[in-house]
Amino acid sequence: MRTLFLGDIVGRAGRDAVLEFVPRARQALALDFVIVNGENAAGGFGITDDICHQLFAAGVDVITGGNHSWDQSAIIPFIEQEPRLLRPLNHVPGTPGRGCGIFTSRSGQKVLVINALGQVFMDPIDNPFLAIDGELKKVRLGATVQCVVVDFHAEATSEKMAMGHYLDGRVTAVVGSHAQVPTADAQLLPNGTAYQSDAGMCGDYNSVIGVDKEVPIGRFLGKVQRARMVPANGPATVCGVFVQSDDVTGKATFVAPLRDGGRLRPDWPVPP
Repeated sequence: MRTLFLGDIVGRAGRDAVLEFVPRARQALALDFVIVNGENAAGGFGITDDICHQLFAAGVDVITGGNHSWDQSAIIPFIEQEPRLLRPLNHVPGTPGRGCGIFTSRSGQKVLVINALGQVFMDPIDNPFLAIDGELKKVRLGATVQCVVVDFHAEATSEKMAMGHYLDGRVTAVVGSHAQVPTADAQLLPNGTAYQSDAGMCGDYNSVIGVDKEVPIGRFLGKVQRARMVPANGPATVCGVFVQSDDVTGKATFVAPLRDGGRLRPDWPVPP
């Protein structure tokens, strides 16, 4: 099975790049399943139902979220009735929406996607390790599902690495999001789980993590800033992680970063 995870979409530049890229990548890489993190897709803050519909129409199978999932209040009724739009699993009970779901790939495999939020340097939230444990008890990799992908939306690389090793052998892939800079540590962990600390963002890298440079630079200089942060709108780089896995075991057999367009050096996976 071939799965692609794309990191945080930031603003219109990121949206447009992903909408153009996904149909092309599905064909070029013979993708079975595509996941994107969309929590910054609407002007850099949250996501809307219209954006979700555009992404689904382009070939995205599941959209994950993070700490900005609720920035657009109108998304709440939509997330309640759209199972393909996830929010972090480890919110308190009663939070609108779902933190995970089982979906069917284009080639017929069952795919469990889990979205969880980190605790380190983030707002208080329930333990993501225990929350994911609870969901994994309901399935068996290679039997009830052929693939399990975890989007761990977290700040600290140490927490992300700990999650990767904690889940090694129990899931197909653990991919970090939120930091919005692609890391160089794509690897197969000892027990067969694909891992990368952060997929990077889909947005304009001539920016401060996707935001137009002037306001954040001014804040770091201690200047009083009345302007709100807005996404940079130059040419965007699409960043993500490609994972190939065995349909029988559900274990990953190949993992590689993906970058396309914009300012970063292109890097397309060459699976065996």
